[in-house]
Formats: sequence, structure tokens, C-alpha cells
Amino acid sequence: MSDLPRILVVDDHSEIRKSVTSYLERNGMRASAAENAVEMDARLAEAHFDLIVLDVMMPGEDGLSACRRLRKEGHIPILMLTALGDDEDRIAGLDGGADDYLAKPFNPKELVARINAILRRTQLIPKPNGFAGKTLKFAHLKLDFDGRTLIDQGGSRTQLTSGELKLLTLFLQRPRTVIGRDELLKLSTGRVAGPLDRTIDNQVSRLRRKMEEDVLRPKIIATVRHGGYSLSCDVEICE
Repeated sequence: MSDLPRILVVDDHSEIRKSVTSYLERNGMRASAAENAVEMDARLAEAHFDLIVLDVMMPGEDGLSACRRLRKEGHIPILMLTALGDDEDRIAGLDGGADDYLAKPFNPKELVARINAILRRTQLIPKPNGFAGKTLKFAHLKLDFDGRTLIDQGGSRTQLTSGELKLLTLFLQRPRTVIGRDELLKLSTGRVAGPLDRTIDNQVSRLRRKMEEDVLRPKIIATVRHGGYSLSCDVEICE
């Protein structure tokens, strides 16, 4: 039992909490529930969780605020539940540090698939690239890889989500190399790009806001017309 991923479901609707936790447990996970952010904090104080499923619309502290606070405090992966078609909540959640989102009403099979995808990303990040335990220098930044933290020359620290770290890792592994959008999506999420898929463009935009000194004139991650993106600097790995 100890090897099963532990998931915390935070939603103010009791039927959703019951049905989701029951489904997750039937699909090889340990699941606990919380009605609101206060209960969520209490659960987190009691036990370690591998991922949080967090509803946006809750009384008291809403999911977006809780997500931003959790991201400042640590690295636990977060999957946001948003209202169907509510792009503003989805974008705000991703900008606030969420690793993925799912619109209500949702197919529980898709929820399990997205949870497994996030867990694979977060668990595999340190293993294949040799960056675990290292600090990487590039442009005006340092990356504390294990801490998922960018540090600029003035010492200011910026936290990355697991998805942002995964994408940045792909660029750091292949500096000054053009990588296509479809390849970036496949390598970072395991998904195949659909028509008009803007996932990578949105993720690169979020990374630029955290890394670039001038977002309107990016110098670290360059856009290559009809090609994709490229890390426009060398990378030094420090012990």
C-alpha cells in the first residue's frame, strides 16, 4: 500500500468528493478528501500527498488563491478543476502554478489519466537528464534543479511548476538547437498535438515571464519561424 500514490481531493461538493475518491481508490491510488482550503491545510499537515486535485470555485479561500499559496510553500503537483469553458480560470490556474487542469463535468477516466501523466512527469524529471542535485547556469540565471527554483543575478528566486521545469529541461538538454512544437509537446506531456494546439506556446510564454529580463524582446528562448523554439545560450552544469 505504501507504494500507491496518495491523492488529496479538495472540493466543496460532497458528492464529487465521494465519487472521485472512490474512483481513484478503485484505480490504484490512496485518496483523501477536504471540503475547503482550511481542511486541505489540515490534511497536508497530517500526511504527505503526491498530488492535489483542487476545485477553483470554493467558499472561503478559492482554489486559485490556494494554488498560488501552495506553490509558494512547496512543490506538490496540482490539478485544477474548472468550470466548463472557463478559459480565464484555466489560464489563471496555470499561471498560478497548477500543473494541469480539467473542466467540469469530466470523465473520471480522463482524471485518472491526467493524474498519472503528472505523476510520471514529476517522478521522472530528475532521472534521465543527469541534472538531479545540480545547479545549472545559463544566461543571467541559475537553476536549482531539485528545488525547481530560478535564481537571478540579484538573488531573487522564482519557483517553477513541474510542467515548466520539464519544458525548460528539454531546452537545457539541447541548447542552441531548434525544437519543434509537436516534439516539445510529446516529450513534455506525452500528448500528440491537435489542430491549432497552443499548449507549448502558452507554456513558453509563462516560462519567458519568469526568465526574460524583457518579455517583449526574449533573448533566452527564441522563436524560430516555422520551426519552433530554441535556447539561445550555453548551459553550464555545476556540481
